[in-house]
Amino acid sequence: MKSFELQLKPFVVPTTDGKLIEEHFGTASIFCGDFSLAHMIAPPGWSEPFQTPEFDEVTFVFSGKKKIEVGNETIILEKNQSICIRKGSSVRYSNPFQESCEYVSVCIPAFTMDRVKRKE
Repeated sequence: MKSFELQLKPFVVPTTDGKLIEEHFGTASIFCGDFSLAHMIAPPGWSEPFQTPEFDEVTFVFSGKKKIEVGNETIILEKNQSICIRKGSSVRYSNPFQESCEYVSVCIPAFTMDRVKRKE
């Protein structure tokens, strides 16, 4: 087994909502443990439905703002802020703001469509 995995071409996840998702490590790209790491850019006006994921998700914002509705709270995550949403939480992510939001997310265990449990 190699002692490292170098990612030179992340997998670009196809989307229909204008969001850029580049998975660097995870089930769609280089699998080197049950976690996923993705770089994302959410355009103004972007949103997802509520979900109850079966993974912890850590998010760090590089620029812009991201609205997070979790439980009975609304959090506005801004540049240089991070958050961990625990698995089993009812959560909704969106960007109702005027500028794009650039961030990275780490999911443990790795993000999969089966684990995200979106309410569509």
